Amino acid sequence: MIKEYYRLTKPGIVYGNVLTTLAAYLFTSRWHIGFENFVATILGIALVIASACVFNNYFDRDIDKKMTRTKSRALVSGVIDVTYALLFGAVLGVVGFMLLFFFVNVLTGFVALVGFLVYIFAYTFSKRVTEWATEIGSIAGATPIVVGYTAVTGRFDLVALIFFLILVFWQMPHFYSIAMFRSGEYAAANIPVLPLKKGVHETKVRTLLYLSAFALAVFALTFFGYTGYTYALVMGVVTLVWFWRCIDGFSVQDDETWARKLFFFSLIVLLVFCAALALSPFLP
Repeated sequence: MIKEYYRLTKPGIVYGNVLTTLAAYLFTSRWHIGFENFVATILGIALVIASACVFNNYFDRDIDKKMTRTKSRALVSGVIDVTYALLFGAVLGVVGFMLLFFFVNVLTGFVALVGFLVYIFAYTFSKRVTEWATEIGSIAGATPIVVGYTAVTGRFDLVALIFFLILVFWQMPHFYSIAMFRSGEYAAANIPVLPLKKGVHETKVRTLLYLSAFALAVFALTFFGYTGYTYALVMGVVTLVWFWRCIDGFSVQDDETWARKLFFFSLIVLLVFCAALALSPFLP
């Protein structure tokens, strides 16, 4: 049963978002870590994200039962009672927000709250009616990296904005890839993702546009003097490869296989970005 509650938090989403928080925290603090602040930040945002995922599972249980990938989730199968799930999600959220508001700073707690509300309300319900839900959801996915920054500085400034935009633009190719290779499941659940509404070609075009925006945002950190040229070189190489893989998609025969590979490469891009960002204080 403990394993089922753990799965209810969507640990993959939690770990991925905490990684961006950690990278931003290490970059901003230049690895001069205050133990209490650091633990409260990482644990707090992890619990908030986990709470949002539990509530998302609750609201999505009607569509989850229609998709092969999600029909065995605990709230769909009845392994976990919805009342206990809501209580579990509430406890996670309360503890997480208490850590951020009282042991980090109010701004950090507020940023996390915005992401939390956007994810469980704006994104969860908009994805049922519009293909623009991916853009809406990207707001929530871009808040953890800002949390890592504001936890150290206590302010929202140009760096925080650039961090936010980097994660917004990274998410679009990432989630469009998922929408392409899982379009059949989304169709079964009547979720109007972009490939179903506008077609695969339009999705590829938008992927390329958002990837271009991602590149501009990534290099803005170096342009404004916040990171060195090593960071720019590393990110330049990985972004160019991502571009090449994206452009290659316009000539492939098997869109599903191509999209799946693009999805996995987007994860590599995120890992490289987080590593380059975290280590940039020590690199020229």
